[in-house]
Amino acid sequence: MNISFFLTPKNEVAYENISSNMRQAMEKIEYHGYTAIPILDDKGRYVGTLTDGDLLAKLKKTKNLDFSNTHEVMLKEIEMRTTNKAVSIDANIEDLMLISINQNFVPVVDDSKIFIGIIKRSDIITYCYKKLFKQEHETK
Repeated sequence: MNISFFLTPKNEVAYENISSNMRQAMEKIEYHGYTAIPILDDKGRYVGTLTDGDLLAKLKKTKNLDFSNTHEVMLKEIEMRTTNKAVSIDANIEDLMLISINQNFVPVVDDSKIFIGIIKRSDIITYCYKKLFKQEHETK
């Protein structure tokens, strides 16, 4: 099966650029109610996933940092402690399922490593549940 069936395209994904600041990322995460967002470089390549825990750790570890001055901290200065693996758009469903066990979403890149969207773990689980439920009905 082609994994593009599961793809949420980039234009529907909340993400941030590595040259953005901490406040921009915090506001985007809060606005969308997410716990993590993909981070892209200036060429649109996926570079990592920023989590709310990464932001909290930066606040905790940086003397005199509070919300009022988070605009002074660039995202490239924040350690991304979680490594979310990206997959190529031509990856197979088995690889996607294995990766999604430990990630809420799987970033998807094209052949040039340009970020093209994400695949949400919830979409994979829903698909598998429907396949399993359909098989159960067929065997009864």
